[in-house]
Amino acid sequence: MGNSQLSAAKKAKNDEFYTRMTDIEHELVHYKDHFKGKVVLCNCDDPFESNFFKYFALNFNPLGLKKLIATCYSGSPIAGGEYQPSLFDDDVDEGTGRHRRAYKAVVNVFRDTTGDGGLDMDDIRNLLDSGENELTELHGDGTYGAGDFRSKECLELLDEADIVVTNPPFSLFREYVATLMDYDKKFVIVGNQNAITYKEAFPLLRDDRLWLGYNKVKEFVVPSADHPERGNIVTDGKGGLIAKFGNICWYTNLDIKKRHEDLLLYRRYKEDPSKYLHYDNYDAIEVSKVKDIPEDYWGVMGVPITFMDKYNPEQFELVGCSYNYGRPKEWPEDTDMAPTVGGKNLYKRLFIRRRA
Repeated sequence: MGNSQLSAAKKAKNDEFYTRMTDIEHELVHYKDHFKGKVVLCNCDDPFESNFFKYFALNFNPLGLKKLIATCYSGSPIAGGEYQPSLFDDDVDEGTGRHRRAYKAVVNVFRDTTGDGGLDMDDIRNLLDSGENELTELHGDGTYGAGDFRSKECLELLDEADIVVTNPPFSLFREYVATLMDYDKKFVIVGNQNAITYKEAFPLLRDDRLWLGYNKVKEFVVPSADHPERGNIVTDGKGGLIAKFGNICWYTNLDIKKRHEDLLLYRRYKEDPSKYLHYDNYDAIEVSKVKDIPEDYWGVMGVPITFMDKYNPEQFELVGCSYNYGRPKEWPEDTDMAPTVGGKNLYKRLFIRRRA
């Protein structure tokens, strides 16, 4: 294995975080009407482990899905425990605890196969074993490995899908979103809040092709063998490990009620304009907290990136951000993109304006 492959393998190991079922349920309840009659693809989800696969499999009939597809990289770790389902135990390397092959799982039907009157993951396993649903090995294409979302066989599945729902690797978020956009797909995915200012993501937010979902994801299950010691990983009290975050959210391009709700504004600029400092290098005022956006100011305002969680495109115009690729049209070409007050650079800012 070459150095580049070793580096990629190391990064992949440190980039696996499993989304908890409770977080998936709390977010996807807001999208249930979108799934009826649709092909759902979870293309970063080991069908042996993924709670995304488990959620859609167990809700296959209530959601009225047409088909569910899940794919994963080869060598994905078995997490075990209450969070992750394990469908098969006969394809695990005893030395590493990892699956030897990458799989594609396809669910076309979900019915009671055990005769117990209920539907559970045992029925999914039986239907996969019987051939009524499909479990096949993936092989890669020479450029990308088996199960990589960029491989030819996985892109063919993406082409077939109506909606993609998953937690993609954080390190590949830019490329992942670009791929979804290239294929004109609807999606609900997990990502870092800082992606708001990525040059690949901000134009999509500005042009109303991408927006934030409802919730934050504050904890993930991590496979203990794959992560070095780091400050945000703690034990869960049951022998497992939990990674804690404060800046992970959901991104989607499915229309949801939240993005049409006005942000309640109750501050007034005219009562004390001195509270709102003016930038040295841009004709806009600094609003350091979203709650302090004034209801009577109609010029450009600089706000924290957390504003996107409250953004309603019918109430505000997203003018730009403090990076060259997000340059507002009013910003002079020879001006530093970092907004300053009193000569001091401020952290990442979005520039917004009230709509009349």
